[in-house]
Amino acid sequence: MNKLAVSSTLFGGIIAAMLSVAPASAQATRTWVSGVGDDANPCSRTAPCKTFAGAISKTAAGGEINVLDPGGFGGVTITKSITLRSTFEAGVLVSGTNAIIVNAGVNDTVILEGLDIEGLGTGLNGVNILAGKAVYIVRCWINGFRGSPGLGVQMTSSTANSRVVIKDSVITNNNGGVNAQNGGSGVSAAVERTLVDGNGAFAVQANGATASVAYDNSYLTGSPAGISQLNGGQVFSFGVSNTVGSSVVGGTGSPNSIVPFK
Repeated sequence: MNKLAVSSTLFGGIIAAMLSVAPASAQATRTWVSGVGDDANPCSRTAPCKTFAGAISKTAAGGEINVLDPGGFGGVTITKSITLRSTFEAGVLVSGTNAIIVNAGVNDTVILEGLDIEGLGTGLNGVNILAGKAVYIVRCWINGFRGSPGLGVQMTSSTANSRVVIKDSVITNNNGGVNAQNGGSGVSAAVERTLVDGNGAFAVQANGATASVAYDNSYLTGSPAGISQLNGGQVFSFGVSNTVGSSVVGGTGSPNSIVPFK
């Protein structure tokens, strides 16, 4: 065999090897999880993964993980823009730890939709936001986070002017409901059409001079403090909302009303 033939054979073998490896390392813009899936799968619709943690490594930044059927999909740490979306009962059940941690980039947006986030009485936080530009929590149920600190939504992002938006959700039976606390140069939480009920210390809390919470068409019920304003934190009320059977702690009394939410 001449040198040209040998070189061609070697080159062809290298290309074949590269092609055989590429699909395994590629990330898809849309992946799937199923209650009967397997994290060894590529997370495609016909070969779904078992957990969110298994699927997220196979999903490209800005992509989406969809739930095929009811199941428990485990806790997950999110470090990039991504959407977790379900129209079924998608359980995120944890014990003694955080359910969903968001520790993303300064321009990243995370969407959590249709999730049943359960702390089983010992979970630390339902959604714990450490960094990232924006987090949207839509049609979620967050329950049973009674560890330390035990908050339904903990917003302490180190990203300047970051926000969490909670819509059409239920946050109940935690040590505290929604807490926005200084992490960067400004954090905010918006609560819309949401029930925050039966939480141990407060329904919503703004802690720190650059922390704010706005709630709109929502119910803050069943907590010793419906509204907690600490260290200069601000709470704004819009539209028809109710704080039932709870007091206002800190601040100057009633929450500000009809104030632009930044």
